[in-house]
Amino acid sequence: MALDERPRNMPRPAGRLTADAPLAPLIWFKAGGAADWLFEPKDGQDLADFLCALDPAVPVMALGLGSNLIVRDGGVPGVVVRLGKPFASVEALDESSIRCGGGASGISVSSAARDAGIAGLEFLRGIPGTVGGFVRMNGGAYGREVADALVECEVVLRSGERRTLPAAALGYTYRHSELPEGATVVSATFRGTPGNPATIQIEMDRIAAAREESQPLRTRTGGSTFKNPPGHKAWALVDEAGCRGLKLGGAQVSEKHTNFLINAEDASAADIEALGEEVRRRVKAKSGVELEWEIQRVGRRKDGLQ
Repeated sequence: MALDERPRNMPRPAGRLTADAPLAPLIWFKAGGAADWLFEPKDGQDLADFLCALDPAVPVMALGLGSNLIVRDGGVPGVVVRLGKPFASVEALDESSIRCGGGASGISVSSAARDAGIAGLEFLRGIPGTVGGFVRMNGGAYGREVADALVECEVVLRSGERRTLPAAALGYTYRHSELPEGATVVSATFRGTPGNPATIQIEMDRIAAAREESQPLRTRTGGSTFKNPPGHKAWALVDEAGCRGLKLGGAQVSEKHTNFLINAEDASAADIEALGEEVRRRVKAKSGVELEWEIQRVGRRKDGLQ
């Protein structure tokens, strides 16, 4: 959809709807263009009503913390849905289950589980995103992934229909699900096991310390850039290809962890994506392995192409 084709006759929701909304401040890389429209719904029904009334031709994309995302410099067509505070609640259902809003962070979910004495969800402490994002991407860290703990999730489909899906319906594979395009995860239920809060806290502290020691958390980054190929670690392949510290424009391969790209000097989204592609090229030439992007790349390039 070209910029001059941006829809103007938009539904009037109860939440906030903003035209030409800059997305760079909302993305960990702090780079990229604007959303044609940014919608922050009041609640799940507001989102459902809005999508039901929205022209079906208008694309819709959900945005969490923007921690695993490149927004291209030409911006994102259609509507970007951002789930704010109304979707950040977390509540224990019983001694082993917890329900979370789609906008809740991994840290808040793992902390609430700890307080409720629910073990097995500590790994969510190591995922820098929201429930909606890591449910869609089968996010994982430190030996576990969402598929190991998810019971069910509630989604609002692009049509506006609200539906509850069991984990088995999501077709989970490594860092992938079969959630329909345009669907937004508004809540999810996870199951762990009864545990001791103090013991759970020790494991959460271990995860936090491991992340701090090994990852460039205090930079403008986007999390793990490439999926681990079968039998390999992506960071090791990148390192072996001589890419540690490699720069392109304002983007750089982290010297601390080579599977992280960083915005070192006011990089454009194009710089970051091009650097990733150069890393893929060098790894393929060195090892014969073709790395797959784990970071999601969305929107238009500045030339208007997808």
